[in-house]
Order: sequence, then C-alpha cells, then structure tokens
Amino acid sequence: MLNRQSEPPKKTGSRILIYSHDTFGLGHLRRCRAIAQSLVENFSRLSVLIISGSPIIGSFNFRTRVDFIRIPGIIKLRDGEYTSLNLHLKVDETLALRQSIIEHTADVFSPDIFIVDKEPLGLRGEVATALAILKDRGTRLVLGLRDVLDDPVRLGPEWQRKGAMAAIEKFYDEVWIYGLPGIHEPLRGLNPPASVTAKLNYTGYLCSRLPHAPVAMNWPGITSSPYILVTTGGGGDGEGLIDWVLSAYEYCAHSGAPPPMPALLVLGPFMTAEAQAGFLQRAASLPSVHAITFESNIEQLQNRAAAIVAMGGYNVFCEILALDKPALLLPRREPRLEQTIRAVSAEQLGLVSVLHDPIDTGATTRDPDIMLRALHALVLRKPPSAVEVPGLRDGLANVARLTAPWLKPESLLGKSATIPSGA
Repeated sequence: MLNRQSEPPKKTGSRILIYSHDTFGLGHLRRCRAIAQSLVENFSRLSVLIISGSPIIGSFNFRTRVDFIRIPGIIKLRDGEYTSLNLHLKVDETLALRQSIIEHTADVFSPDIFIVDKEPLGLRGEVATALAILKDRGTRLVLGLRDVLDDPVRLGPEWQRKGAMAAIEKFYDEVWIYGLPGIHEPLRGLNPPASVTAKLNYTGYLCSRLPHAPVAMNWPGITSSPYILVTTGGGGDGEGLIDWVLSAYEYCAHSGAPPPMPALLVLGPFMTAEAQAGFLQRAASLPSVHAITFESNIEQLQNRAAAIVAMGGYNVFCEILALDKPALLLPRREPRLEQTIRAVSAEQLGLVSVLHDPIDTGATTRDPDIMLRALHALVLRKPPSAVEVPGLRDGLANVARLTAPWLKPESLLGKSATIPSGA
C-alpha cells in the first residue's frame, strides 16, 4: 500500500499530468505529445509529465519542461484479450504494477490539471484511484476525446461495460473533444445525461505548427524532389495500404503506363518484420518508390511532400490540415469504424479524397489501376484550405484557453485563444 501524502506538496510553477494507456499504435502518444508541447510553448513555469504505455515513447523528442514516465506495456490480442508486452508476467500483475506507478506519480507530482486520454477510467480502471486522490485535492480533471470514437452501435455496449458515462459524471470537470460537431459528435447515440453534456467543449483539431528550424532528416536523397508520402501511422494494420500503392507502381513498371509522382513509403514501427522486409524488397525494385520503416519527425516528411496518402487516423488528419496537403485516405473498418466515419465526413466537406479497400467488402484482390488513377488525381487536388470550415484548426489554441484558468498566475504568458461558438 502506498504511503499517500495527506496534503499536496508545496510546489513552484504549474503542473499538468497527462495519461495515455497506449496499448497499440502511435495515435494516443502523438496526440498527448502535441498537447504537451503546445502547452509549455504557451505558458511559462509550466511542467507537463506524460504517463504512457508506448514502447517507443523514448524515440521522440520533447520540448524543455515536458517529460514522460513509461509504464509497462500491454497489448490487445486479436481475440480481444490483453497480455503483457515485454514482461513475463500475468496481465493482472502488469496492470497492478501500472496502477501503482500511476497512483504514486499522481500523488507525488500533484498536478494542477490531470488530462486523461480517451479512456475515462484508464485501461481496465487503472486510473480510478489516481482520479479519486486528485479530485479530493481539487485538481482539475479533464477527459480528452478524439473527434470520433466508434460507431454508436459498437461504442454503446463497450462504454456500458466499462462504466464510462458514470465515471465522467463522478470524476470529471470537463470533457474536451478534439474536433468539431460539424464533422462528428462522438457521444451522439449514447444518450449522455445533461450533467455530461454540460461538460463538453469542442476545441477544433489539434493542428501543430512545425518548428521554426527544420529538423535535419536522415533521408536527404529521398526528400530532395517532389513526392507523394504514404504513411500507415504505427503500421500494425497498414499492410493493405502499402500493398495496394506498391501494386500501382508495379503495374506501371510492367505495363508501360505513366507512373504517378514518386512515392515515399513510411511503413511504421509496429508492422511485422516479415511484412516490412517484403515491402522494402518490392520498393527497391521500383525506381520511383522509396520505403523506410520509421521516422519520428514524420511531420517534416509530410511538410516536404506534394500530397499525402494515409489510413485516416486522427493525428495524420490533423497534420494534413495543419500542413494544408492534398490527401487521399484509405480508412480501416476494423476493429473500429473511427477512421471510416472521419474520412467520409471529411470527404463530404471537400477536405480530402477517400478510397475504400475492396477487401473490406469481400473482394479478394485490389485493382492496381484504381489506385493508379487515384494517385494521378491526388496531385491535382486542391488543398484543404480551399474549403472554409470555421474553427477547424483551432484545437491547440483552445486547449490553451481552457487550461489557463487553472494554472498559477506566474505561469501565464498572456496569450489567448478563441473558443469556437457552441463549444
């Protein structure tokens, strides 16, 4: 049992603690990192600590006054069960270890604001005790939700089982939704009580600015001429996207058809080693295709690209908006409809183009000619800025605005943001 402090410690400056369960992929980690980096840029004498289960959090650079604690990793298996990522421990033992670290960190760090990403009680309830400790101290408790969680038919039973809505009522002061209701309302269809609806704030999308000084890249030969960037995010479920794009370039090589603009493929760190090796070999045989496995500064690759092809996860969608790049999205349908809902809504607004994987609808092959035509059309597409959507890119500014009232006066730099009407 932890020797919990009866009172919060005396401290200088302001503190924000961010929790992300990170069982798989890069999305949660990159979203939390973007928020943390933006907040310390906006506020002086502010420290932000991220608790994350990501196995590659150490591969990313962080601004001064942002740090992280990595808790033991847990991954979700195809059958829906969880298992420890690296430790030879039962999952319950790993969860107990994670919970102990989270609780102790919350107790000692004693933040002014605690931001929990996506899961109201954390993975299998692992932040419940920390929430209770901090609520007793008057810490501002915030649940951060991406714009789309899942189809309500799927999400409803999951949230019922986890007691998510009750947790929001019991613990949280605010719910920040990192999107706009004009694209999607993540709690629509779940019948949230008025007490929860009153806590909702739509911020707009978390569109980060690039650093003023470009980061030195490890791939100067690849990025010296115009290219289409093809990214899978973490890559654990991106094999279909990469295969289809490669097949289009292979079709050109064999048929003599005009190829699209050269492509740079970023396979993703969580793609299987076998799949990576196969794709790297195929790319090496194509003069207009380059492939790499991972780049922590992928925003720089995106910025230099003429256009982007991606699956449609939250972070890459934000980067497409921030960098104003023509984009083609190939959203997945499993295990959640999140990417499909976001992509279809964005396409209806004219922000992106969408191409659906025929394998998802029962086909056995992907027609390379369909992808080829889509890639040719992509480089002629207008950027997202051609469509005016008020508040679309204001997410980080509004997170700063919502944060400011709960920080110590000496932490404020006097910067302001505008909360969208209806937030």
